[in-house]
Amino acid sequence: MDFGALTAGGWAAGLNLWSAILVLGVSGRMDWAQTPEILQRTDILVAAAVLYALEFVVDKIPYVDNAWDVASTIIRPVGGTLLGIAVAAEGGGSLLAGAATAGGLALTSHAAKATTRAAINMSPEPFSNIVASLTEDAASVGIISLGLAYPAFTVGVVGILAIAALLVTFSLWRFVRRLRRRWGSGFGTPRQA
Repeated sequence: MDFGALTAGGWAAGLNLWSAILVLGVSGRMDWAQTPEILQRTDILVAAAVLYALEFVVDKIPYVDNAWDVASTIIRPVGGTLLGIAVAAEGGGSLLAGAATAGGLALTSHAAKATTRAAINMSPEPFSNIVASLTEDAASVGIISLGLAYPAFTVGVVGILAIAALLVTFSLWRFVRRLRRRWGSGFGTPRQA
């Protein structure tokens, strides 16, 4: 089993499933790397390209990106799980281990992305959304490229990213909950003299 493709693909799927499928599929089709044949199929690549283009636009619009992330809470981890199964099957590894690893990493990176975006959307300007989205796209492509070129190194990098994502998710979730409570209480009552 190719642990570099497995961990990188799972992590990237949580950020942008469609770019993960495209990078893995095109890499295999161009003989840059050995990737699951199912990802190299023309129909899969076309569908992933169309969905990537849609997400590329939607992901840059404040609040619309949050709705997209909510819908993707099921799609990205399930997609990561299926990527894990495909990579494990191609490499003759355990399908259960591949599914659990890639699906868990996709869920972790998706949670960090969704909570970060919820915090970013509290800012009134739209530019932070655009920068965050472009950064996520670059990270998705970059981590898969790293995973295909340097598998062992990538496993360590993804492990560090997963721990960081969990810390970010919990910290931002608590921050957003505190802000909601403040907004709900009208930012406190005025002091009496």
